[in-house]
Amino acid sequence: MYTEHFGLREAPFRATPDPRFFYRNPRYREAYATLLYGVLKRKGFIALTGEVGTGKTTLLRRLMEQLGPSVRFVFFYNTTLTFDETIEFICGELGLAVDGLSRVQRLQRLNDLLMAEARRGGTVVLLIDEAQNLGPDVLENLRLISNLETSTEKLLQIVLVGQPELDAKLADPALRQLAQRIAVRYRLEPLSDDEVEAFIDHRLRQCGRTRQALFSANAIRRVSAYSNGVPRLVNILCDGALLAAYGAGMSRVTGGMIDAVAAC
Repeated sequence: MYTEHFGLREAPFRATPDPRFFYRNPRYREAYATLLYGVLKRKGFIALTGEVGTGKTTLLRRLMEQLGPSVRFVFFYNTTLTFDETIEFICGELGLAVDGLSRVQRLQRLNDLLMAEARRGGTVVLLIDEAQNLGPDVLENLRLISNLETSTEKLLQIVLVGQPELDAKLADPALRQLAQRIAVRYRLEPLSDDEVEAFIDHRLRQCGRTRQALFSANAIRRVSAYSNGVPRLVNILCDGALLAAYGAGMSRVTGGMIDAVAAC
């Protein structure tokens, strides 16, 4: 709606995990490198945690986009399923016909596929978003399928991505065997004040404009204060403020506009 008014190629602050807008600050580069290392080195279990809106799903999308055809991804987000339903979904995404088969038979089919992928130098990665919602039974059974391995490497790479509650769940003594299997961990923190400013500038440049042209210095400070460095909140505030500026016929976002959006 406001893109033509501000000379933008597209809306810069959409709250979707678009890897084109991946912000390469040191902590995001480190988080991405950690995921990349865990997958390519076949570490088995990898855990990425962070508060709501800190960009975890965007990191996953970036990983899926950047890795070559030798890596097959299964992106899983329906964490209310049972383990049997989870296995059925995984097999379906990998093109395995498992209707009418028992759990053991399905796991054997999955193991055969993983072995075939390993022989050709491929990797299969299960990305589980919102993993804090997984039940203890599903988590424990995921540990068991992580036993699908050769004498030198894990056949299935499992990336658990979730809110800080995932860390608390993994600390449960009942899941200590799973916690011990997690070879790579990373905690994604919110942006600093300086990074909020750079994050906004990065997204605007991706769409053809600069921060200085569209947001006053006070507006940036207000965004940082209200968002507490959470990228999703930064996007919501900036998108709402641009819409407000467009509605008022203004060419630049002020601190007052950010205050008004935050108050809604």
